[in-house]
Parts: sequence; C-alpha cells; structure tokens
Amino acid sequence: MTNKYNKTNNNSIIAELTDNKFSINVTQDALDLMGNLGSSDCTKIIIQERNLHKDFFNLKTGLAGDILQKFSNYRVKLAIIGDFSKYKSKSLQDFIRECNKGNMTN
Repeated sequence: MTNKYNKTNNNSIIAELTDNKFSINVTQDALDLMGNLGSSDCTKIIIQERNLHKDFFNLKTGLAGDILQKFSNYRVKLAIIGDFSKYKSKSLQDFIRECNKGNMTN
C-alpha cells in the first residue's frame, strides 16, 4: 500500500492513500489502513473515491456509517476526494452535506 505523508504548520501529519489498487471493501480494511498509518503518528487521512468499494456509497449497506464511525472512534480525521455528483441518491447527498459540516470528515 502506497501512502504520501505531509506535515502541516501545526506539526500534524496528513497521509494520502495513493495506491490505486488498494480498496476499502469492508470495515476491517479501514482499520488496517489506520493501523498501518498509526506508526507514523498520522491523525488525518485523505482517501480517493476510487479506493472505496461501491457499497460505501449505498447507505443501505451500512458500510459508510461503520467506516466513518471507526475513524471517529480513533480520532482520525478523514477526507474523501472525488466526484460525487454521479451519485443521484438524495440520502447520500444529504449524508455528504452533513459530513462536510462536521470536523471529522470532509
């Protein structure tokens, strides 16, 4: 798994998942990612939309809620980058909007 690390002005470490082949398919994959990055004292992670299984974007599966809860529990901030306009689900758009209001996910 390939990651890129950056240090911010306040000395927090941000990791970006850059491995196009790595996919978060189940909650354990997200926990493994956090565990791998934990040794670097990383508290912020950037993930591309392409690294998330399509079930993440179907809220009925519960995958998004489970994964985001793990990030919140371990106090790791998460930013998911991608084009979400292709998802026509009103509940997903509402979910994204609500997540963007908080301070744990963006």
